[in-house]
Amino acid sequence: MTVSSLRPGLRDAPGEIDVERAIAEIRAGRPIILHDALERIVALACEALDADLSERFALLAPGGTRLALAAPRLRRLGAQRRDAGAVTLPVADAARAHALAFDANARLDAPATALSPLEEGALELMRLAQVLPAAIVARADGAEAVFASPLGVALAHIASYRPARLASLRIVARAPVPLEGACDSEFIVFRGGEGLRDQVAIIIGAPDFSLPVNVRLHSACLTGDLFGSLKCDCGDQLRYTARFMAENGGGVLLYLDQEGRGNGLANKIRAYDLQARGFDTYDADESLGFDNDQRRFAFAAEMLKALGAQRVLILTNNPEKIAALMQAGLEVVADQRIQGRKNTHNVRYLAAKRDKAGHLIDLDRAPA
Repeated sequence: MTVSSLRPGLRDAPGEIDVERAIAEIRAGRPIILHDALERIVALACEALDADLSERFALLAPGGTRLALAAPRLRRLGAQRRDAGAVTLPVADAARAHALAFDANARLDAPATALSPLEEGALELMRLAQVLPAAIVARADGAEAVFASPLGVALAHIASYRPARLASLRIVARAPVPLEGACDSEFIVFRGGEGLRDQVAIIIGAPDFSLPVNVRLHSACLTGDLFGSLKCDCGDQLRYTARFMAENGGGVLLYLDQEGRGNGLANKIRAYDLQARGFDTYDADESLGFDNDQRRFAFAAEMLKALGAQRVLILTNNPEKIAALMQAGLEVVADQRIQGRKNTHNVRYLAAKRDKAGHLIDLDRAPA
């Protein structure tokens, strides 16, 4: 796979383009229309709801709107259900909607009912846009008269978007970039595979791809990797990996734009605010409507295959990464623990990863 494999964006399937435009509209705080063969709804990120948009929803749906919420958020609100659901809002009240969507102390004040397929699609769009997984939804009859030219997207295109992005994965740029402790390194930028974000493979040294290759899947952590945050051990893991590969036959370090376990940077910082108030990392994510881990690694496996890796020795504490590579058809010949420094700020975080997500972390073990 080379730079010449870049395919012009105009060749993308029309449905894929519609979804990408819808993601941009959601992130900009504008409503979009979702439709299937039977009906149409308007959907807006709940975090974007303000007084003006509340008035517009009141004009569109005088009988009330619905607030679609992910299952983790409903559980945090006290609902006894395992699936996502929606709460009726007789009035599109921004204060009430925001409280139900992300106030840490809120409790459910009305029944939660099952979502329609279109409402499920609205929540998937919120996840793709990396906003909070909470959507204001209403029937779209007359929406064009209330909102300024709302973009429309078909439910079927939302459902097929992730597989389409995986199939579109390609290399768009590559260049040598010497690193401290790993001078012989090459950065390779992939596009496709996960939303609208680029992903990076760093080949360190000269690994022999006919043999098992040292591999790490490292999710971007702005606070830890760049600023040296003490709340995690991500920066330590990243730098140790580069040095280890440089000293042990090379390897491939995938730097994946999946901040906050796939929740996005803004939601990660929201979770940090909750952690400062006593929540652990997973309880904080649940309070915001997220499962333990939103990340997917199928595209990471395809990046490795494109580079020629078939058998890997993976540096990780996370069994989910091992399972994902094996499920994607790679042979994981061995796995190796990689642990950073423990401190008073991250010990609870590390313990939660061990106890709630099954990460293979020994808190008594000396750091790498």
